[in-house]
Amino acid sequence: MRNIRFYLILILVLSFTACIRKPKITRMDTMTSGIASILCEDCFSPLIQEEISIFQGLNPEAHVTPIYTDEVTAMNLFMKDSIRLVVAARDLTTEEFKYLKSKKLVPRSRRIAVDGIALIINKRNKDSIIGIPTFKKILNGEITDWGDIYPQSSLGSIRVVFDNPNSSTVRYVEDSICGGKPISGNVKALKSNREVIDFVSNTSNAIGIIGVGWISNKKDTTNLSFIEDIRVMSVSPYEDARVDNSYKPFAAYLALKKYPMVRDIYMITSDVAGGLPAGVLHFVAGDRGQRIVLKCGLVPANRPMRLVSVKSEF
Repeated sequence: MRNIRFYLILILVLSFTACIRKPKITRMDTMTSGIASILCEDCFSPLIQEEISIFQGLNPEAHVTPIYTDEVTAMNLFMKDSIRLVVAARDLTTEEFKYLKSKKLVPRSRRIAVDGIALIINKRNKDSIIGIPTFKKILNGEITDWGDIYPQSSLGSIRVVFDNPNSSTVRYVEDSICGGKPISGNVKALKSNREVIDFVSNTSNAIGIIGVGWISNKKDTTNLSFIEDIRVMSVSPYEDARVDNSYKPFAAYLALKKYPMVRDIYMITSDVAGGLPAGVLHFVAGDRGQRIVLKCGLVPANRPMRLVSVKSEF
């Protein structure tokens, strides 16, 4: 009899437990509070670090953790829904957009800045003007010695370095400079943009390929100078590169598209509209966030930029 009662009670308990609904998981974050992570390519870390710092200063209850990596890793993690906010040098493809929609996600993107690919050399290298056709020959291995470009140069072989084999910088030069062909095996990959700067500053015959955000002098409010560790090359779209047809990657020349190596930066989210990731995107694309873009030496994508031409009269 006791056994029968025990089993009856057990059945009732199990039945009651099965009827209890699992509690809904409620989001506790808002557009200005909570915890969120953001994937960002290392190339854009100076800009995003500045944006996060100001955003959290204005919103003390918001905690945003940046994860800096290469473009391929960042986009792969984003597509796997590991993190729902990413900064990249490209927008989603049509296929990627459809895939995220099939997962019941709502992908949205904003162009947040115009960036440039800079060529940096050692300060002891006085030959700081180069044409895109010549740069292409360096990348595909046709030119390997500084003397082939500047006959008076005694620097010897050219040592080309870039940040990471999976970076947007490599993708850009392969697609836009090399016509879709891979770059030469003589070009060396490091691990980060910081390593590129350090290598070039200590290697007289080096040339580094790097994002403009890493070389902008943040102490200069006029955005008319770069960091002092290295020398920034003037780049011309022509083989016959001269002072009057070449430009350095200042924000004004990026905006006017006079500098020949320009690209867009996007911030993409697949999160709900009222969450913290959406709040970060809204801030960066807004007035204050766009002023930070300009402070970092880049061009705001969502706010007008006033360009002033100064003429000297003697």
